Formats: sequence, structure tokens, C-alpha cells
Amino acid sequence: MALMITDECINCDVCEPECPNGAISMGDEFYVIDPHQCTECVGHFDEPQCQQVCPVACIPLDPAWPESREHLLRKYEALQRIVTRPSS
Repeated sequence: MALMITDECINCDVCEPECPNGAISMGDEFYVIDPHQCTECVGHFDEPQCQQVCPVACIPLDPAWPESREHLLRKYEALQRIVTRPSS
């Protein structure tokens, strides 16, 4: 599953720089996670880094985006191909 940030977010700014996929950004009222870019840090780390640094524990799994570890790994690999593609 992708992760999500709940309305308990205090906008402390610690999660955004920790995301290796750039999936976290400021929303209208608090930070949000783009589920198309979130891999739960699969491919980068053993645990989601945003969850590790969040002081209020407001980053649960997003039930709207059920994904297996294999799917998250494929998403990670696809995102890496986009990042490493040479520009022409």
C-alpha cells in the first residue's frame, strides 16, 4: 500500500526531505503523499522513512491503495528508470 498523511499532521516539515521518491508535498492544509510515487521506501530502505521521523505518527497505510511488496518494487524500478533516463 502507499502511505497517506492524516489530518493530525502538524506540518513540522520533517517528512518531505526524507522521501527518496519525492512523493511528499505540501497540500492545501497539511502534507500529502502522491500514491503514484510512494513505494513505502521499498527499494531504498527497509522501513518507510517518513514514518520513522514523524513526531505524531500520522502516516498510516492508505487503504485506498492496496499494493503488495512486489508491486511496490516494480513501482520503484519504474520510478528509477524515469529518474535515470538520460535527457536528449
